[in-house]
Amino acid sequence: MVSTGNGQSQQPISNLEYDFVTVLHNKAEAVKAYDIYIQDAQEANSQPCVELFQKLRQSDIEQAQEIRHHLQQVLQHGKM
Repeated sequence: MVSTGNGQSQQPISNLEYDFVTVLHNKAEAVKAYDIYIQDAQEANSQPCVELFQKLRQSDIEQAQEIRHHLQQVLQHGKM
């Protein structure tokens, strides 16, 4: 990140903010994809696969919530 003489960044968001936004986006995409995977497993009549995809989806939802909390802190304070 490039800094001006007064300590202000020339970037619209910090590297840390960008990292959290990117990870949050990836988690959101994964959650959406799991909906398709769950449907595929249901169509294949594979309850163990349905349950695993549901478990993985829930884990990503919980991780996304934690990432969102960290992002809010970084946006408010510049760090965690």
